[in-house]
Amino acid sequence: MITSGFLAAPEADAAAQRLFDDDVAELGYVMNVLKLWAYQPATVTKLFDLMGETHATEALTFRERGILVTACASTLGDAYCSLAWGSKLAGKSDAETAAGVLRGDDARLSPAERAMARWARKVASDPNATTAADVQDLRDVGLSDARIFAITAYVALRLAFSTVNDALGARPDAALRSTAPEAVLDAVTYGRPIEE
Repeated sequence: MITSGFLAAPEADAAAQRLFDDDVAELGYVMNVLKLWAYQPATVTKLFDLMGETHATEALTFRERGILVTACASTLGDAYCSLAWGSKLAGKSDAETAAGVLRGDDARLSPAERAMARWARKVASDPNATTAADVQDLRDVGLSDARIFAITAYVALRLAFSTVNDALGARPDAALRSTAPEAVLDAVTYGRPIEE
């Protein structure tokens, strides 16, 4: 039986095939997470549209999104998003900066980026433990309340995506073994192993 994570691979309808074709055009292969989301391609499309709307509203840069995703994914223990987004962050900075964020070492980030990474980790680890003082820390580095809302919503949506992938056994794509920088690979010591 062909599987997608812990589930049997679904029949790819036209909507799923469009997602697969986009992946092949961009990456040269279909990501394991999209094979899993082939059960509900419209849902994942809407989820990514919502993420896009959330970060576009406050013009979060690609680097900022990379910091938010790597900080929350590593806190969650999600190897897949940590490797994929750690690699993307390395491309917008360098491999050591990305590996640092994955390990919780934000020394190479600006003060505002450090505050965002800390916030993403708090949202991922225990959202009920956040305080008004944590939000004030974000304001103190220049983030508006609208921007704080946007980064929180973006992190929460990324966590929803990761939760489905992780719970249903999606393993990081084999291609990440050769495309992720070595420092990023070394920093990801948690979660599901890269597929063979």
